[in-house]
Formats: sequence, structure tokens, C-alpha cells
Amino acid sequence: MRKLTYFVACSIDGFIGDPSGDASSMYQFVNEEFLEFLEFLKTEYPETISAEGRKMLGLEDLDSREFDTVIQGRGSYQLALDANIASPYGHLREYVATRSLEESPDANVTLIADDLVGAIRELKAEDSELGIWLCGGSQLAGQLIDEVDELVIKTYPQVYGSGMPMFGSHFAVTDFTLESVRSFDNGVLVRKYVRKR
Repeated sequence: MRKLTYFVACSIDGFIGDPSGDASSMYQFVNEEFLEFLEFLKTEYPETISAEGRKMLGLEDLDSREFDTVIQGRGSYQLALDANIASPYGHLREYVATRSLEESPDANVTLIADDLVGAIRELKAEDSELGIWLCGGSQLAGQLIDEVDELVIKTYPQVYGSGMPMFGSHFAVTDFTLESVRSFDNGVLVRKYVRKR
């Protein structure tokens, strides 16, 4: 069974975006000025660097290490569409959970309109060494909380005060076990948790 990993960036107080969903203030921590953190992403999670970012950094040839598939919500995907990018992670199989898009704007992007949990379970049952990356956003993560096997949380040294939570869902305690913590010279903290089953 493949793992569904919620690999996500958030503020110190647990928000993945401001009240409108904008997380652009966090982008400053992922650039060539902070080589230690960028090297971590390149070596540990290279597939999470967007196709556009890979091109800008000259990293088009990086192989996938953890994931071969990405799932994101409509709001998260809209950020790419607004930048005229129809396949933001073209090096992966891309899925977008949406009821508002009727036709995929790119051949590499598959839309999931119904039975989201069933579709994720089918992906998890596939025969592959690599896992599935839950990219965001909040509502999608909330709908898939019971399917999430692993959390990799990149905590950026910012406080938002309010905004979009990591999981937009009803209250339910879900236990995870801390597997590792790593800190970087740009102030970012990366924690990895495994779900208690």
C-alpha cells in the first residue's frame, strides 16, 4: 500500500496561508540565498519543486525520490492557472480535486469530481515504490485526514495570527508519532510525523 504524505508549508501558528489562502510571504525562505534548505529540498524531496522552479534553478533532471503522484485542491491549483501554468508539477502524475472545472486544461492533469476518498484509495493501492503527495489545500486535507499516512511539515519562522489552517475539517483528534525534526539556518523547521494506526 502506497503512502499519502501531506507535505506542507505553514506558519509557526499552523496556518498554510493568510485568510485568503495566500502564502507568498513564505516564498522568501526557499531561494538560492538559503543553500542548506534548498539542498535539503533538492536531495530529499526534489519532486516537490514545481516545474517552473526546477527550470529557474536548472534542476529539470532531478529524479523523483518520494512521490510519483500529486493531488491538490482547486484553490491550490488555481494559483498555477493564474500564472498561466496548466501543469505545475508536470514531472509527476497530477490530480486536482474539483467540482468547478469540467475539463482538464492539461493532458497531464486528471480531475477528480466525485468519490475523492475512493479515488485516493485506488491510487494508494497501485503497485509503486513511490508515494502520493498531498500538496494542499486546507479543505482537501480536511477531507482526506483519514487517508493521510505521514505529515512532513515545513514550519516557516512567521506568525500569521489567523488564516487557512492545515486541516479545514471538523474537530477530531488524530494521533501521529514524531519521527524526525530538522532545523535550517534560514529558521525553517521540518518535522516528519507518521500516523498511529
